[in-house]
Amino acid sequence: MATSVTPISEARSFATRREVRSGRISVLLLLPVVVLLIIGLGALLSASSVLAIREGFDDNLYYFKRQVLFAAIGLVCLIVGARIPYRWYQRAAVPIFVVAVAGLIATLIFGDVRGGAQRWIELGPVTIQASEFAKFAVVVMLAAVLTRKSSYLGSFGHVFWPVAATLGLIGGLLMLQPDFGTTVLVSASALAVLFASSARIRDILALSTLGLVAGGLLAVAEPYRLERLTAFLDANPDVLGDGYHAHQSLVALGTGGWFGVGLGASRARWSFLPNAHSDFIFSIIGEETGLAGSLAVIALFIVMAVVGIAIAYRAQDSFGRLLATGLVAWLTFQALVNIGGVVKVLPITGVPLPFVSAGGSAMMANLFVVGVLINVARLSAKAPPEAGGRR
Repeated sequence: MATSVTPISEARSFATRREVRSGRISVLLLLPVVVLLIIGLGALLSASSVLAIREGFDDNLYYFKRQVLFAAIGLVCLIVGARIPYRWYQRAAVPIFVVAVAGLIATLIFGDVRGGAQRWIELGPVTIQASEFAKFAVVVMLAAVLTRKSSYLGSFGHVFWPVAATLGLIGGLLMLQPDFGTTVLVSASALAVLFASSARIRDILALSTLGLVAGGLLAVAEPYRLERLTAFLDANPDVLGDGYHAHQSLVALGTGGWFGVGLGASRARWSFLPNAHSDFIFSIIGEETGLAGSLAVIALFIVMAVVGIAIAYRAQDSFGRLLATGLVAWLTFQALVNIGGVVKVLPITGVPLPFVSAGGSAMMANLFVVGVLINVARLSAKAPPEAGGRR
């Protein structure tokens, strides 16, 4: 005799299956991130030892130990991000945005100047880079505003003004530092949030065109940015001048061959390649592990991006979908820009490689973002679906 299943039993069974899938997708997101962390610490151990000696530290593991500490704090940030219900950010979007703006203003007033840029605030032994928090604030603010205005996004004005106001304020403060690379990343994240919303494609294309024009003008407005762009476009750049960084990066990658020169055997780290522990750490990975290791790192970022997109797609409400889309775009596009600059298919912008490059603020911010994505996946498994937005 056939046994009928009650609607309550069906609902419970369906909810259980969704929670299991959310747990699996969280593990799939964590796996490439953890592997990238380990790879980054190994590469940093090699790349930073010479730098520590050259800068006069008694311990050649100075930068490596600092990064281990940052990674540990970042894992705590990941746990915190995974525990805070993501819908809380929708209610707190304005305060978060105000704090981000205040942090950028404080950086311009009290920040430490390094290499002609004023991007860091020194608080004793701790260095804070407010731009990392600003990336998160822009995604949260736009996700909250576009969710609230979802029924009005058929009008260009309702699309243009939130994006223009948010990016105009944050982008303007970033360019005063100046930090063109972060401005580009923030703009790309904002575009991803906009694309996942209910805005019309033609309005998104119009805003994208305006953004490209503004970005082009900013790229040639300062001599040093124009020099980088010229060196990128020049088929035969001055390898001892404007094209030095890109040339040394390609030399390191080429030296690695198929399988690399061996872990810890990098030659580029001996002061040939500037910023080998931060902006150009992918070159060290390519030199020591070869094309195989480089492709493995790229594959890990691809897996992370695909899983992140799946989390955004499975989100059961508009805000969760927009938030997850913007955060995934941030991490993915930053990796693309960094690696693209290192292999000279994109201009060098000076942004770090997520989870791999040295840097405390970036490490903590990136791992916190992973925690938020896990929270979106977990809570979406417990909520009924909500219509709206573009999947």
